Amino acid sequence: MTTASELRSGKTHRDENFPVASWIIHPRHRALILAFYNFVRTADDIADHATLSAEEKLANLDLLEAEMLGRGNSQPEAVRLREAFAERGMPPRHALDLLIAFRMDVTKLRYENWDEVIHYCRYSAMPVGRFMLDVHGESTSTWPASDAVCAGLQINNHLQDCGKDYRDINRVYLPRDALAAAGASVEMLGQDKSPPQLLQCLHGLARRNEALLDEGKSLNAGVIDTRLGLEIAVIQTYADKIVQLLKVRDPLSERVHLRPHQFVGYSFSGMAMELTRRVLRRPAAKRAAGA
Repeated sequence: MTTASELRSGKTHRDENFPVASWIIHPRHRALILAFYNFVRTADDIADHATLSAEEKLANLDLLEAEMLGRGNSQPEAVRLREAFAERGMPPRHALDLLIAFRMDVTKLRYENWDEVIHYCRYSAMPVGRFMLDVHGESTSTWPASDAVCAGLQINNHLQDCGKDYRDINRVYLPRDALAAAGASVEMLGQDKSPPQLLQCLHGLARRNEALLDEGKSLNAGVIDTRLGLEIAVIQTYADKIVQLLKVRDPLSERVHLRPHQFVGYSFSGMAMELTRRVLRRPAAKRAAGA
């Protein structure tokens, strides 16, 4: 029997647009986070697989879910995540939510409007942030801001990869109503350079996504764990820089990804800003407590 591992694309946590269990995170959390990531990456690769039929993809996703829930031991990523959850006494709800998104990827190739895209992000992106917050014991009151950040990250990816997604897997996350309003068509995504109508649509969506990312700016104010706060600050810095590129560049013909040296520079600037914010917050908190 083919294991899900054999269907992997080869992409790892080091290839993502955001840090995954980086050195910033406390070592006690990394094994669980990597087990979660490897399960999710495997499911994602199955949903995007070039040669599997829709039925085969759904069957493989069902098998991953069943074994993560304890029904079988043939899929290493599912078994490892199940064991990691058991060690920490965590429920599998966030992983189950993500599997809903991957099934949507198999069965839904077009999105009618922004609300449909956000609904997809509810299952494809928001559970990742909620999982990280739960791992660190943070309050669920942080979820709304986290949801905005995670959805913004997902939509950045949609805009960055819009041409590739259309050409390789015939999947389009750009809302049809936004394309129509700009006089653009889905077929324009197959060109080497965006026509003016498509570029207008893409830049408009980037501006809307910038506003969504701004809704998540308050996240760190509610996060207690300093290491997690630093990781979030780094991720938000990346997201902000990428959305600025997407507002002015053409994803079909220009680079809209950060370069390795930029990741390093923005990581340190994000951490420096967050550390400064936390240091300045302490005296204010003490004054408030003594008032």
